[in-house]
Amino acid sequence: MMRYAVKRLLLAIPTLLAMLTAVFVLVRLVPGDPAAVMLGDQASAEALAALRTRLGLDLPMQVQYLHFLRDMLSGNFGVSMASGRTVLQEVALVLPWTLQLTAASILIGVLFGLPLGTWAALRRNGWPDYLGRVLSLTGLSFPAFVSGILMLLAFAIQLRWFPVIGSSVAGDWTSQLRALVLPAFNLGLIMTAYVMRVTRSSMLGVMGEDYVRTARAKGVRPMRLVLRHGLRNALIPIVTVVGLYFGTLIGNSVLTEIVFNRPGLGKLILGALNTRDYTLLQGLMVVFATCVIFVNLLTDLVYGWVDPRVKYQ
Repeated sequence: MMRYAVKRLLLAIPTLLAMLTAVFVLVRLVPGDPAAVMLGDQASAEALAALRTRLGLDLPMQVQYLHFLRDMLSGNFGVSMASGRTVLQEVALVLPWTLQLTAASILIGVLFGLPLGTWAALRRNGWPDYLGRVLSLTGLSFPAFVSGILMLLAFAIQLRWFPVIGSSVAGDWTSQLRALVLPAFNLGLIMTAYVMRVTRSSMLGVMGEDYVRTARAKGVRPMRLVLRHGLRNALIPIVTVVGLYFGTLIGNSVLTEIVFNRPGLGKLILGALNTRDYTLLQGLMVVFATCVIFVNLLTDLVYGWVDPRVKYQ
């Protein structure tokens, strides 16, 4: 297992370098002059030139790229042009909120999607199967901002079960939990739809295998047959969906954070785009992409635990 983990870590290095290169290029494709945005339209040419020199924007592009790689790999993400705080300080303020929302959404998706997908597969072409298909299609069809607004109207404004806007009261975990419920379910329902569909499809394939029919003929109890012989062997595509959808969840969290007025990476990235804050924007994109690479690496390691044959490929 250690050899398999080291191999996956080494494979993540070129992915990290490609990601850093893509971030550098994409940030500089954003239209607008960051110096002009910071100083305003009335700034003199001398002031603009001085600021570009201080930010290193007057250097050749290849030199900027080398400086960027050096700083990113050494952990020096720079200072926000707008706030004056370091990028790591800005990230530290909002990253826990985004991770909290993402983890809760994944948990909801797995807790609901696995049993519903398994139930639909075991009752193929029955009413549980048709109901599961309708629910999954509904979950995939609603954009995150539409379902978020509907939840606010129903559960916050009409029923008043949850707060309308805001994250929580500082230091009060009950208010934090109440403020998390609606955003987490908003993203969790989409995750549930994905997990349900993949679980159903994977379980249908596994339950038709010869070893499952043999176990059934030997008198293995139905629950043991489903959990030990069926679900465990169907987990790899499910784990893949959960790992890959992590990045999608963080992307969808932008709209969810705006609708529910929660702090997070999404709102911070949007603010950096509006102010043309190059330093903060590229730092946030690096943090976001690093989280996705780490989760994908973790997903590969889970493969080796779920199916030992993967370790020898």
